Amino acid sequence: MTASPTVARAHHVHQSYGRSLALAGASVQVAAGERVAVTGPSGSGKSTLLLTLAGVLRPQSGTVEVVGHDLETLDDAARTRLRRREIGLVLQFGQLVPELTAVQNVAFPLLLERSPREEAEAAAHHWLERLGVGDLAGQRPGALSGGEQQRVAIARALVTSPRLVLADEPTGALDTVTAEEVLEVMRSAAAESGAALVVVTHDNRVAAALDREVVLRDGRVVSEEAAR
Repeated sequence: MTASPTVARAHHVHQSYGRSLALAGASVQVAAGERVAVTGPSGSGKSTLLLTLAGVLRPQSGTVEVVGHDLETLDDAARTRLRRREIGLVLQFGQLVPELTAVQNVAFPLLLERSPREEAEAAAHHWLERLGVGDLAGQRPGALSGGEQQRVAIARALVTSPRLVLADEPTGALDTVTAEEVLEVMRSAAAESGAALVVVTHDNRVAAALDREVVLRDGRVVSEEAAR
């Protein structure tokens, strides 16, 4: 069997905030279609690793490659374009644009790529429906609950059919039943498109639902194993 191509790779990455070391030589590799949970105690470097894979943070040393691009060789504009076209990023608190409605927030990445507005909004409606918030398409983020905002943020991450989906605690604001439904949408969407899915989580049930668990401690990967 031919191995799946690598979509993202971090090699011996170091990252710190002032005197606080967040990543201390962390290395991880993710293949196309693979669904990976990143776990570990608070402060272990999980979110920092995710943001480094997304190209939001530049590592102080080490290398990061995403869909064949060495991020160190790209300027800020090129990294932004790569993130917009190839990476679906779900941050912990949604980060929606407050002045835009839910459907406008989801359509926004497509509009930035000059998709016709009608097509972009049709795709946005599709993903909002799939995430169970289609009836909230015309609402602004301030009128939505934390869980509803998170589902809109996930729809926005998936609307571009990215090759890599990176999600930081995407089910943290959701009740158990809704969390399972949303996770299944993310898993099935990744499977349909062949995208890789990397989820930072504290929830053992979320980790067990993915293919592999990468455990961080003190900024290092201490174990990698198939989820049970």
